Parts: sequence; C-alpha cells; structure tokens
Amino acid sequence: MSALATRSDITPVAELDLPPLDYLDPELRGERFHQVMLELADRSWLAKWDLGYFVLDREAAGFFLRTGKAAFPGVRILELVGITEGPLYDSLSRNIISLTGDQHKRLRRLVHDSFTPKAADRYRPAMREILGELYQPVKDAPRCDFVAEFAKPYPARMIATVIGAPLEDAERLHELSNLLQSQFDAIALATRREELEAAAVEFDDYVEQLVAGRRRNLGDDLVSGLIVAEEKGDRLSHDECVGLVRDALNGGIDTTQSQLAHGVRLFAGHPDQWELLGRDPELAAAAAEEVLRFEPVAPFTTRILLEDVAFRGVEFPKDTVVAVSQFSANRDLENGDPLSFDIRANRGAARALTFGAGPHFCMGANLARAELQEGLAFLARRLTGLELDGEPVYGTITGLYGLESLPIRFAPGLESCA
Repeated sequence: MSALATRSDITPVAELDLPPLDYLDPELRGERFHQVMLELADRSWLAKWDLGYFVLDREAAGFFLRTGKAAFPGVRILELVGITEGPLYDSLSRNIISLTGDQHKRLRRLVHDSFTPKAADRYRPAMREILGELYQPVKDAPRCDFVAEFAKPYPARMIATVIGAPLEDAERLHELSNLLQSQFDAIALATRREELEAAAVEFDDYVEQLVAGRRRNLGDDLVSGLIVAEEKGDRLSHDECVGLVRDALNGGIDTTQSQLAHGVRLFAGHPDQWELLGRDPELAAAAAEEVLRFEPVAPFTTRILLEDVAFRGVEFPKDTVVAVSQFSANRDLENGDPLSFDIRANRGAARALTFGAGPHFCMGANLARAELQEGLAFLARRLTGLELDGEPVYGTITGLYGLESLPIRFAPGLESCA
C-alpha cells in the first residue's frame, strides 16, 4: 500500500479502532513481552497507548524513523512529568539526539570520521585484552553471573579506553551511565528525579574536566579526535565537544552491556549455534547481527511529529508521539524464519533496526557492533557447554531493556589459558 494518499482517503488516527498496549505493565518482559508484541503485530500495524501510538511493522518503522517531519521527544517527555528546568532538562536539551535540522547535520558531519567502522576496528585489540582479563577469574569456577562478571565491566572499560579516561574510572562511569539512561524511562523520572539530577551534575563535571585536560595534552583517543575535528574551517565549540563526549559515554556502556547479556542468554538456549560459533569465529559478525535483530535492547524508539503526517491513509497530527517497535519490525522479514534465532539464516539485505535509521541512526553503532562481535567470538571459544544456571532476571522495557542477572555455567574451552 502506498505511503501517500489523497485527502479523501485519509482517516484521522484517533478515529481508528486500534488494539491497546499496556506499555507500563511491569510483567511485560521476557517471553511475555515477545508473545504480546507478536500478537499485536498479527492484529494491526498500529497499536495505541496513553501518550500516542506504536508502529509495528518494518515499512512503517522505517518511515517514521527516517522522516524529517519527526524528532526525538526526550525533552517533551521530561516536560510531561513536570521537569522543565534543571540538570536533566539542560543535559537532554543539548544532547545530539534532541537536535534537528542544520545544527544536527553539522555535528554529525564534523564527527563522522570518529565513528566509522575503521575507527571502531582500531579498538579490537583492546577489546580482546579486556575480555581476557575478565575471563581469568572465572575460568576455573566454572559458573558465574554473566552480567556482573562480563557484561557490566567489558563495555565500561572499553568506553574508558576509547575516550582516554583512566580505567579505574570505568566502574563509576558505568554507574553514572546506568543512572542517566533512566532519563528515558518515564517511571524512573517520576520516582528518582533527585538521584538522576545528581548523576547528571557529576557526569557533566567529569566530562568537562576530561575535555579540558585533553585540550592541554592531545592523545590518540576519541576526545582528542573530536577536539581537532574540522571541516572547511568549521570546528566543534567547547560546549559541543563536551556534549558529544557526554553522549558517547552515556550511550556507549549500558547498551552494549544489555545486548551482550541478551546474546549469551539466547545462545544458552541454542547450544548447537554456540558450538558452531566457537568452531568458526568468522561467524561472529552474523551472530552479532542476529542478536541485535532478535532481542533489541531498545525495543522502542520514540518520535514526536513536527507537523501533520499522512501514512497509509492515516493522518497523524502534529505533536503526536509515535513509538517505533524495533522488536516487531526486526521480525517483519521475508527471508528465513524471522521468529527463530538462527545465526546461519540468510536474512537478505535487511539489517536490524536496533540502532535506528535515518538522521538519528546511532553514532556509536560501529563501535557497539565491534564490541559485540569480539565478545561473542571470544566467549564462544572459552565458555563451552554454555547453559543457564538459574533464571535470568529481566529489566523493564520502559527504557533500555537489559538483564539484571544472568547465571550461567560452562566448561572451560580449549583456549581457556589464552
């Protein structure tokens, strides 16, 4: 069906009889989340909630993510819960994800070279070194809580390496990132505002000092690269540089932590594929893509419409909030069995929408992919016979969707001493 329609064919979205999704249901996680979303997608390409609408199929998801007539509504969500000033409000207002138009395009253009696949590949040796260090304490156990022993420290140490921060700061950076990711969770905003605002102040102070110190002593790291980034005489201002470093820190830890944990959980339920990956590390890229597709840690990406938008004969008025369901869109594929987790499947040219699409496609996607690939390849060769050692403890879907705990057991692999 065409995305365009004549005025006589258009129906206001408010007049449609749409199935509801109880987005704030605390039980909406794990297999129940899968079941509810798949049932909704079978019924309609749209669902409704208190703040707006969900779009559920791939074509609709791509349209709303790519249109220039929509923006990220983070600031609006803060305002809806009564936050109209203060550290959280100021921080999110300056975040590149909240910017639009020429200002957004300029910043993306200036920092492009710092976020390419080639730039991410430079850090692969450091990824392997960190994974090796984390493996040593658990290799003779052989059981652990994967979240505590691997998923949390690995991306935190990596982002410290990438930005040139001391590794001893990694744990605190993880704690602050974890807190600030909650600014995208309406429940956390309503109940933990004071804690989140204190974290925002501490985070900003840390980044200010980091950038100021690097200006005096440039190195081979992301912060130094942003400081010297220039195109046709245009450079980042100090505030822009600080903001981008803050955004990289905030978005580059919990996302990878959650995606890697979900990946190991999925492989624990598919031991044949884990064994296959252990034998053939060249499958790491396909394995990472399938993990990203099957259990996106950003199950929803929200947009607010900047003007009236018509799509598939439905009119969405200006200021409508539309939440794109990456979970269901990632399963709307023609190739293979999209409901199955299979690193061997041919998914065609369609990539997961987990990192978004369009103007706000995740800047750190290449680094996150590299971390996930290296993590899965390293672990599959060492955590042989991977099994769950208890029930996973899921987080909620109302922000970043991760795991709070993932108990596993395994037999050390042939490379256990590597």
